[in-house]
Amino acid sequence: MSVLRLPDKAFFPAKVIHTAALTALTIGIAVFSAGAIANSQFSQCVAELKPQALQQGISEHTVNRILDQARYLARVIELDRRQPEFTQTFAGYFNARVTDERIRNGRKLFAEHRDLFSKIERKTGIPSKYLVSFWGLETNFGGYFGDWSVPDALTTLACDPRRSAYFTQELFNAMRIIDAGDITPERMKGSWAGAMGHMQFMPSTFLSYAIDADGDGRRDLWGSLEDAMVSAANFLLKMGWNPDFEWGQEVKLPSGFDYSLTGSHHKRSLSDWIALGVTPVSGPGLLATNQQVSLLVPAGHQGPAFLVTHNFHVIMRWNRSEYYALSVGHLADRIAGEPGLSQLPPVDEIKITRDQVRQLQQDLHALGIDAGGVDGVMGPQTRKAISLFQQRTQRVADGHLDSDLLNAVRASVQ
Repeated sequence: MSVLRLPDKAFFPAKVIHTAALTALTIGIAVFSAGAIANSQFSQCVAELKPQALQQGISEHTVNRILDQARYLARVIELDRRQPEFTQTFAGYFNARVTDERIRNGRKLFAEHRDLFSKIERKTGIPSKYLVSFWGLETNFGGYFGDWSVPDALTTLACDPRRSAYFTQELFNAMRIIDAGDITPERMKGSWAGAMGHMQFMPSTFLSYAIDADGDGRRDLWGSLEDAMVSAANFLLKMGWNPDFEWGQEVKLPSGFDYSLTGSHHKRSLSDWIALGVTPVSGPGLLATNQQVSLLVPAGHQGPAFLVTHNFHVIMRWNRSEYYALSVGHLADRIAGEPGLSQLPPVDEIKITRDQVRQLQQDLHALGIDAGGVDGVMGPQTRKAISLFQQRTQRVADGHLDSDLLNAVRASVQ
């Protein structure tokens, strides 16, 4: 450990030292004042939450137990405000989640709990490999649930104006779970945003889909693996999972393929994709389905391509990210013994900042191309807009963003 040492006083006249001391004192007072204001506002908010909770039928005992002891968690607000500076590339996201270690652990736990997973699959039709994959991505197979007090975190977020209405209802839902006797407030630990248990259910999702599968009278998504897995299967089933189909598969595209046909907004029959030259990377043929399916190229025309079914979009009801859904699907396949990707995503892509994406979205709007909200998020609508710009400018219309495209769009506006 190093120790900071000040030079001799000769280098710091008394006036400078005095000024520095006053500055430090001023900053300290400002920080203290901000904290005092936050705590005062929090106390007032908590007092206002009490009658609202009682009006929603939550017991007075639970309301007082939670709100009388509620703590303001400044760090939760910091995390809610903080966004990554850079947008994630598909390679960065995918490679960090579908790892050899996670595949090995998934196979081990799949074998260890085979009887449980087989029973769930027989009852619900949800293939076991998907439950294990969700488990791995959500909490690293139960290795980390989050160590935040969910009641405190949700109360803090409910008293913050940014998303107060949403988190107020999640707080009340958490109280309902406690009221029902499923968990004590002390054991209700989770993420800073309130996601809980093996599968990271928000309280509203818990109330809608959690099941007491082991028959002990409690829906315990923390301590009962059976409750957690049956609840996850119930969620997927209620979201419309079709047991007759897979999530999708990696495919090969022919030379000269029209990449403007890619994206979740374009759906075609399997026979149409076959006629366009789409073929499997392995096996005798494409996965059988009578559904309309989409073709995704998450890393552009130089990366892997995937045909995705309705079940892929069910996965996205869990998490609205295409990257997440692709990771769940591929990890599930790997746990079941399937090989890795035939075409790896390029890893030397230049990182793009969220501010750059916001500028891009503004520029595309200025060009008359709807890029959705100006939020710095590379969602399906923004990729669709990029593809339209690429078509206008005779580029490969794969909807993929890189620095060259950023510059081209900027130049078109200027």
